[in-house]
Amino acid sequence: MANSASGMAVKDDCKLKFLELKAKRNYRFIIFKIEDQQVVVEKLGSPDENYDDFTASLPSDESPDTSKVRMKMLYASSKDRFKRELDGIQVELQATDPSEMSFDIIKGRAL
Repeated sequence: MANSASGMAVKDDCKLKFLELKAKRNYRFIIFKIEDQQVVVEKLGSPDENYDDFTASLPSDESPDTSKVRMKMLYASSKDRFKRELDGIQVELQATDPSEMSFDIIKGRAL
């Protein structure tokens, strides 16, 4: 179902894969993306992948500082709805540059 504020829907598969990550530890990480006005699973990280595999899987230009304000607002409102849909997110980190998401920064936020 789409959100009136963002117009984005969250596919049921996103919720299912997140629950599998939490309960069964089937995946090391999940990368989501917005595609055709809905949030979808882009990649499932296998249990043997590590942090470097995760960061290498992220798009390098997903949300640059040079993005238009309207697109930043759309992503922000979609992200807020998405977080509500995925029950159990304990730590959030928003980064626009790889230097803002080093392993030490992530580890520090999680502790």
